Amino acid sequence: MNAAPKPEVSIEIVTGTPEPAVLSELLQLLAAAEEADGNPPLSEQTLVDLRTASASGLLVGAYGYLGQDDDTVSTDLVGAAVAVRGDQANPGTLEMVVHPSFRDSGIAAALITALGTELDLGTLRAWAHGNHEAAAKLAERFGYAPIRELWRMRMVAGTQVPAPEVPEDITIRAFDPATDGPGWVAANAAAFAQHQEQGAMTDTDLASRMSEDWFDPAGFLLAVDKAGKILGFHWTKVHPALSSPTTGEHQAIGEIYVVGVIPEAQGTGLGKVLTLAGIAHLDSLGLDALMLYVDADNTPAVALYRKLGFTKWDVDVMYAPVSLS
Repeated sequence: MNAAPKPEVSIEIVTGTPEPAVLSELLQLLAAAEEADGNPPLSEQTLVDLRTASASGLLVGAYGYLGQDDDTVSTDLVGAAVAVRGDQANPGTLEMVVHPSFRDSGIAAALITALGTELDLGTLRAWAHGNHEAAAKLAERFGYAPIRELWRMRMVAGTQVPAPEVPEDITIRAFDPATDGPGWVAANAAAFAQHQEQGAMTDTDLASRMSEDWFDPAGFLLAVDKAGKILGFHWTKVHPALSSPTTGEHQAIGEIYVVGVIPEAQGTGLGKVLTLAGIAHLDSLGLDALMLYVDADNTPAVALYRKLGFTKWDVDVMYAPVSLS
């Protein structure tokens, strides 16, 4: 039996944020891939950058379009590799997606090769969401090695966790979109000074997330002292229920989105208090399950989450060129 011919794909390089029509096609492609894989192929920050004009100077994308004579998918866009520029000192990121119907046909390698004509692949670190075998092989082909594991952990509804014991001199309250933005950006930068991705969030990044459908200030909890200073926070998120012909029904799931404590308040147990407060908020919504992301080598956090009833669910892997790993 003869193998099916490889599809004819043309690749277009786009610097900066894509035009609305291209972004619309990309979102359809991402949805098809997530439905098939159970994982979003691009990180949330990359999606924010693709929609944000201020990030335009950082973006380079290679977009693969199918020949006009093939109508097997609803859009001509069948693959994309999106990079956020970096350098040797501060590497950028690379993420990619190929339509499920056109995998194992050389499109992924072609996209990366094309991207390499516009920027130095040696300054990028690549995320493989779900770390499928094909992603690992592709990384090896281009001289990348794994350097980081990001676990997704999950806890089913009804798991008993202790109630938070909030210190008397601290109040936990909901985020106020009208007044708390600048204070939170500063607290976040302090809490994650050693975390390049999270600590670099700006007012624009915050505004972009606040404009998303999932944003709910009631689930964005702040721990403040008597003077009103933000000492820590727990930002929760709810992923809506989905119905997919491929993967079936998916109930809404809550996420421990990000927990942070400023340096002056670290080591006081405030992080655990905030974690429990966020879990209590999500439990009050009647969700079937909760999930979170945590670095596999963050031993204290993994131990805490296991103790609370979370178990390892899935894994994302970051790859870096061997020279950076």
